[in-house]
Amino acid sequence: MTRNKNTLECASGAHERDLAHGGAFLGALNMLPLCLSVLPWGILAGSMAVQSGLTLWQSIGMSAIVFAGAAQLVTLGLHMSGASALTIIVSVFLITAQHFLYGLNLRGYVSTLRKRHRLPIGFLLTDELFALSSASKIKSQLTPGYLIGAGLAFYLSWNLFSLLGIFTAASVPDLSRYHLDFSIVATFAAIVIPMIRKISVLSGVLFSLLTSMLLSYFHVGGAIVIAGVSGMFFSSFVARLRKEAP
Repeated sequence: MTRNKNTLECASGAHERDLAHGGAFLGALNMLPLCLSVLPWGILAGSMAVQSGLTLWQSIGMSAIVFAGAAQLVTLGLHMSGASALTIIVSVFLITAQHFLYGLNLRGYVSTLRKRHRLPIGFLLTDELFALSSASKIKSQLTPGYLIGAGLAFYLSWNLFSLLGIFTAASVPDLSRYHLDFSIVATFAAIVIPMIRKISVLSGVLFSLLTSMLLSYFHVGGAIVIAGVSGMFFSSFVARLRKEAP
């Protein structure tokens, strides 16, 4: 009995290791297009960190620890404009609030994992990783190895591109004039478009787009946040109206 028990424990441990490491290369490979799409965005974030007065190591640490493109750009922009710490904290909270939804959506896949797998997946969870996991047609593919491999590939790419921006800022001042921030729009377009598979989702996206353009035209504060939340409610309304399956 003891021998059989040990054999089962060994088999279980081997299965867990396979589950943890399996698919890491595939995850990194699937994430590669999204990694390349944020090249201008990362360069812009790195250069803005230097221009805002951060030291070399502070600039590197911001990308390595914060690891949130939109939050970094907003934080740096507010810091350069002299905004208070409270304003920066509230702004970043609103901008990154969608991660609560990402976590809830992925809860079914990661809730049964051990803490040593959940924590890195939580840290590496970005818009890009969420989009990649949501677009995966084979749900059994979403192993810890796949998610960590994809997230780690994006993390390393983001820090590499940010580092490039940090060193570029010294020789090419004011990179913002080259409108590298347009890559943010391109990146989110690449994330959102593959996820449009229902009329309700398409309706929500179009509603958010038109609302953000209208509010921005009239210089309404928080236009993007308002448009995003409104789009979600409108998408839910259309889904209920059409009685779409979840």
